Amino acid sequence: MRFEKVTWMDPCPQREIAFANLESQQPGYAHQIHAQPLSFRTMADEKIYRASTTAPVNIAVIKYWGKRDTALNLPTNSSLSVTLAQSDLRTHTTASCSSTFSTPDTLILNSAPQEISSARPTVCLTALRSLRAALEDAEPELPKLSTFPLRLISVNNFPTAAGLASSAAGFAALVRAVADLYALPQTATELSLIARQGSGSACRSLLGGYVAWDKGSRADGTDSIARLVAPRSHWPEMQALILVVSADKKGISSTTGMQATVNTSALFKTRTNHVVPKEMAEIEQAIRAKDFEAFGRITMRESNSFHATCLDTEPPIFYLNDVSRAAIRAVEELNTRVGKIVAAYTFDAGPNAVIYHLEQNKDLVAGSFKFLLADKQGWNGDRGKAVIAMEGVLSVDDKVAKILRDGVSRVIPTGIGEGPISVQEHLIDEHGKPIEA
Repeated sequence: MRFEKVTWMDPCPQREIAFANLESQQPGYAHQIHAQPLSFRTMADEKIYRASTTAPVNIAVIKYWGKRDTALNLPTNSSLSVTLAQSDLRTHTTASCSSTFSTPDTLILNSAPQEISSARPTVCLTALRSLRAALEDAEPELPKLSTFPLRLISVNNFPTAAGLASSAAGFAALVRAVADLYALPQTATELSLIARQGSGSACRSLLGGYVAWDKGSRADGTDSIARLVAPRSHWPEMQALILVVSADKKGISSTTGMQATVNTSALFKTRTNHVVPKEMAEIEQAIRAKDFEAFGRITMRESNSFHATCLDTEPPIFYLNDVSRAAIRAVEELNTRVGKIVAAYTFDAGPNAVIYHLEQNKDLVAGSFKFLLADKQGWNGDRGKAVIAMEGVLSVDDKVAKILRDGVSRVIPTGIGEGPISVQEHLIDEHGKPIEA
């Protein structure tokens, strides 16, 4: 009779179980021993599992506004955005789970506990848990992470809920971090189906570069996904200057505003059925051709179309203010003075201006605003320092200049960026405790 040492890899920290395999007399004995509910084999997995991700903000040039299905977050029109650099705008999220955590799941955002049992976070976490459970069913030796409570901590390096696409970056970071925690094999496009249900625009933040969100036509939303139009490397010269007009939370949320528009705006159907499909095709062509004048013309026209439907809503929705309109005047004046489109404004559901321009025109565009807004916070970073203030290019009247100087609180020079990045800088320590920033 010969004894052989056989090792079983436990899903908890790798514990070896050695047993005698009486292979010559009892074939299958090893399997019988492995399947027995021995006390030392049912010890709880007390490991703290962690994964961390940073995810970018994206700013749409073709706006998403209106839902054909509010439960699934299915849009009434397709949209397209530019992913911005995470060095300037990002959400950093750590997802952690352990059998030692008490229930339920928790979320801390910018050091403040958040409600996580509401519909949007719940649907995302449920979907991710379901995918992990399928992996565990297929490979029983995997740790049962899908059954463990989650601890989620996120930090934004920009104002939350102030029209800077914080929910897009937030849900993209949450979905990507939990997907990494669960070691899910799904692609970014496949995960965009989940992120979309948390925040529609979040699906676009799962990819870098120039990203479309196709509205789809299926009732179940399986074809309403993010699609890469072009990677960052295709047109890396794209840059943006953000004029932060207000860091306050919006008076009317995007979700509330868009459904009011769907229900009451006479312009809405024309925009959805005719204007947006035409402009989606045109701007994708402009991006492929790296034609900034076409890109800028469509971007500004589309921003105006979007805000026109907001004004056409009952009661009207005013996301822009006097400072926003002064920024528009300044961009129009700059383009007129140069004789072509070198700057393109766009506004999401908030007063903050995002002004796109090419790197070669950085001093011409960003430099003109730097001369006008030299005392504002934001020029001291690497990007801001690289901008040369240009006197005499931007010639706006004293009233417009004063409105901008008084109304812009800070600037954010940035550029086109990549999608989510897995990082080793965790916001939860190895004991499952929050790490103080």
